[in-house]
Amino acid sequence: MLLGQWLGFLALVLSAYILWQIRQVLLIVFAAILLATALNKLARKLQHKLKLKRPAGVLVAIGIFIAVLVGFFILIVPPFISQFQELTTTKFPQILQSATQWRTNLPSYIPAPLVPYLPDLNDLDRQVQPLVKSVAGQSLSIFSSSLAVILNLLFLVVLTIMLLAQPMAYRQAFVVLFPSFYRQRIDGILSECEVSLGKWFGGALLSTIVVGGLSTVGLLILGIPLALAQGIVAGLFNLIPNVGPTISVVLPMSIALLDEPWKAVAIFIVYFLIQQFESNLLTPYIMAQQVSLLPALTLISQVFFTTFFGFLGLLLAIPLTVVAKIWINAVLIEDILDRWKAPQSRIKRASDRDKLADSYPDPQLETEIVIRSGDGE
Repeated sequence: MLLGQWLGFLALVLSAYILWQIRQVLLIVFAAILLATALNKLARKLQHKLKLKRPAGVLVAIGIFIAVLVGFFILIVPPFISQFQELTTTKFPQILQSATQWRTNLPSYIPAPLVPYLPDLNDLDRQVQPLVKSVAGQSLSIFSSSLAVILNLLFLVVLTIMLLAQPMAYRQAFVVLFPSFYRQRIDGILSECEVSLGKWFGGALLSTIVVGGLSTVGLLILGIPLALAQGIVAGLFNLIPNVGPTISVVLPMSIALLDEPWKAVAIFIVYFLIQQFESNLLTPYIMAQQVSLLPALTLISQVFFTTFFGFLGLLLAIPLTVVAKIWINAVLIEDILDRWKAPQSRIKRASDRDKLADSYPDPQLETEIVIRSGDGE
């Protein structure tokens, strides 16, 4: 390769390395773009219905967003921190004590001939107690990076507001990065992404509200603590297909298991019925408002983005897949592959071969003609 080609290749490798190093920042930027798109759609609706000007509509949309964010933290974070501390410092030791008593009385419930065949459980306390002490002593270890989380969240909110204030300016700055002959096409792709993300967000919001409301009602009927907070969490985790519903049921079942074991089974049944309703009735109803993705593609995208980007990648897997699908379909398939034509000389040789083959219906003679025509290159 020439020197210029080597320099271009090295620049491409260096750019890929830099992008990989800042991948978490890029995900936060994408999340800000997603929120700005949703808030921009809300601002437009407020402008239309309330006859507001653009600045007033944006301010009202931002106020709603900040109020929802603050309310979420007030309802969710303090109760869950308190409940988590109680689970690790009080409930788990009680479970260990009950398990120890049950192990001690176990031989009395088993016929004498089977007692010698019981596994040796004498080391159970020595193996489990250090683990429990470690969990109790580090009950707040998952919050050790709370400062970084708060800073990232603050960055997300500020960036969302900045993008929402002047969306067209940032959009034009992105379009200018492409060659002049392709800028109109890029602007059309961005418009398609905006429409698709808006549809996905609307359908996902409706699904979140319904699942969160049903979960809250079910937990209230069963008398589970923090019913509202856990219902909100169930609704939010419903944004993560396949994995989210499973994660959301763990905490309420754990709390119920420490209170009354039958409630854990009841919670599992309630969440299962809610998910069946959401999957078989609600989702098909709102699918017209969402972007249709193949189930296997959804699962593969979740595994891919979680592997490379962690929990934030899992949370944003669906909108990332929606955007990637639009760009691949528009740029790779429509603009490159669909317009990829074979060289005219090869097409001419193929046409001559077909004419010669039509003159010889015998397959053996047809094969000989193909070889003689010089197409076996």
